[in-house]
Amino acid sequence: MEVISNVAIAGVIEFESYTCASDTLGSSILKAVVGSKRFRVTILARHLSEPQLPESVEVLRVDYDSAPDLTAALAHQDAVVSVLTTNAMNTQLPLIEGAVKAGVRRFIPSEFSANIGNPKAAALPVYHSKIKLCDVLQQTAEKNPNFTYSLIRNGPFLDWSLAFGFFLILKGGETHLYDGGDRPFSTTTLTTRGKAVVEVLCHLEDAKNRAVFVQDIVTTQKKILKIAQEVNPERTWIPKIVSTAEMEARAHENYANGMFDLVSALGFFCRSVFAEGYGGEFQEVDKELLGIRQKTNNDLKALIKGAPKSDQ
Repeated sequence: MEVISNVAIAGVIEFESYTCASDTLGSSILKAVVGSKRFRVTILARHLSEPQLPESVEVLRVDYDSAPDLTAALAHQDAVVSVLTTNAMNTQLPLIEGAVKAGVRRFIPSEFSANIGNPKAAALPVYHSKIKLCDVLQQTAEKNPNFTYSLIRNGPFLDWSLAFGFFLILKGGETHLYDGGDRPFSTTTLTTRGKAVVEVLCHLEDAKNRAVFVQDIVTTQKKILKIAQEVNPERTWIPKIVSTAEMEARAHENYANGMFDLVSALGFFCRSVFAEGYGGEFQEVDKELLGIRQKTNNDLKALIKGAPKSDQ
């Protein structure tokens, strides 16, 4: 049985803080990989970055635009986990090239998204760079049998989405119910996503060259709203039905006019999560492979109760 010993994590990560965007993507993975005590961990950081990391983690400064630089940095690494942001998707192309040349056996890209294997979701422009990367990985693995990959699909992040008002505004007031708020969707906490990365690295053959689906719970916006009302009876919510089809149409217009901001992308995100036929509820989840217990409504209630009530 193949064993992964050395893991390189590509991206800027702050180990202790959860407040910045790069951190929500990276630190939970780093904590899970380091905390498992199964791997020697190296961080590939840009030359000008100053990541705050545990002493056990080695930091190598790299030029992400240089495949030769990355090849040298990845020497003796068994696996690469990318936590590079969506804006840096193309940066993963030389990273893949360097990984192949260095003899890396498993590559986990910075996908961590909706079910973009669903044709409707895959057609949304916000996911095109991820689709392109999947195609590159598949072609690279076909040409290089010793190089393999795993894609991790987890839906929207449960804890992050509660904190930042993606599912509803926890402090009360007007809250959007997308397409009525009744559509079931899969959602996963950042911590569980980190555990999934560890398990994928420990089950190379079972997770080889495919998408691995992870979720903590299947729920709906209305269920979340009902629990929030139970937890905070003093707050009042004013539901507003919002059409994801109209959101998508506006997002296409914005993209056509060169507006590639978060507000525009939100229309596509909401479509992939809440719209019928877009695969927001995963039909097959790798429960046995990952060994992750599904959360209950009581767990969800605890998360809602403990989520910060930001001024979204």
